Amino acid sequence: MSAPRWDRLLLNATLATFAGDAPYGLIGHGAIALHHGRIAWIGGMDALPDAPAALADVVESLDGALVTPGLIDCHTHLVFGGDRAQEFDLRLNGASYEEIARAGGGIVSSVSATRAASEEQLFAQSLPRARALLADGVTTLEIKSGYGLDLDSERRMLRVARRLGRELGISVRTSFLGLHALPPEYRDRRADYVTLVCDKMLPALAAEGLVDAVDAFCENIGFSRDETRRVFERARELGLPVKLHAEQLSDQDGTALVAEYGGLSADHLEYLGESGVRAMARAGTVAVLLPGAFYALRETKLPPVALLREHGVPMAVATDCNPGTSPLLSLRLAAGMACTLFRLTPEEALLGVTVNAARALGLTDRGTLAIGQRADLVVWDARGPADLCYWIGGSLARKIYVAGEAVSRRKPSRRSSSAS
Repeated sequence: MSAPRWDRLLLNATLATFAGDAPYGLIGHGAIALHHGRIAWIGGMDALPDAPAALADVVESLDGALVTPGLIDCHTHLVFGGDRAQEFDLRLNGASYEEIARAGGGIVSSVSATRAASEEQLFAQSLPRARALLADGVTTLEIKSGYGLDLDSERRMLRVARRLGRELGISVRTSFLGLHALPPEYRDRRADYVTLVCDKMLPALAAEGLVDAVDAFCENIGFSRDETRRVFERARELGLPVKLHAEQLSDQDGTALVAEYGGLSADHLEYLGESGVRAMARAGTVAVLLPGAFYALRETKLPPVALLREHGVPMAVATDCNPGTSPLLSLRLAAGMACTLFRLTPEEALLGVTVNAARALGLTDRGTLAIGQRADLVVWDARGPADLCYWIGGSLARKIYVAGEAVSRRKPSRRSSSAS
């Protein structure tokens, strides 16, 4: 090979590239070069010149440590006020999620706490949660709105989401989730609220550059297919992709609807039937599995993983980090739970937090270790990919790079954490 000059060269690594035909795309004794925020070269150590130290400004030997793409958490509700620990207590004393929601708890209780919080307070509460995900190897993060349910509160949530990305130096993608729950002031005016979301809230927030995608909760305690279709139509007019909370508590045929609009993903899917799977396969819509919510709600209905495999539907895995049904702050743990609870293989689970998670966000420049991809990667205190799903808890991420730059996982001083 010729003698390039790179910013950084990592040697003696076990590379799980998630590209190519080998399991995990594994390169057992490999090297990876980073330059100008991209992966400039990747391959076996035997393909490097005899003096690799001359190839880059910084050269580091990893002594066989595992390197993967940066993890991608493609479904979170990370920005919210307060918490719902009391509802956790209620569920364990016999109340169902639906009973709590109909009694004024659930999403609506988070709406009250979020509306009452200033933008600065929301940021201060959300930053530790984002830091926890980063410390676990997450370099790209999706954050939804949906706990404001009025224009000003939704705007604050989305502004905080953008600010978290700037503060931590990671990529944050935002999803507008105006159709998450019916706000109390519109309890008897459903149609008026859907009109408000479609005609005022979504266009205004999109015009401010705060929306990357549009989501909805299509469920018997959420919004109907017709109501969801209205917001999807508005999203299409604004040139925004769509995704959907679908088939979590019942089969509303929401997956067929989101597939009709070429949706990026359908998420949850415990009650998904074969017709919905077929629709997703035709549309290329990703199935996002959320084992944290399955676990927290003590659900017994498994998502149809075998059908998704049979029809070639790509499966992603996410934390669904939220205050009520998935207070989960480790994407690596979510991957392990997907293996144990949903019977994914470790390779499927790790594809679910890299390649397929990127696809669920409409991103093509990350999720694999390949030349030209963003240099988002994690060096792990692990020797093989399955270790990342095998270990329950603990800290395995040794070093994290975003666009070729090492990012800190340490908590900053009080002053720096509150600076704008």
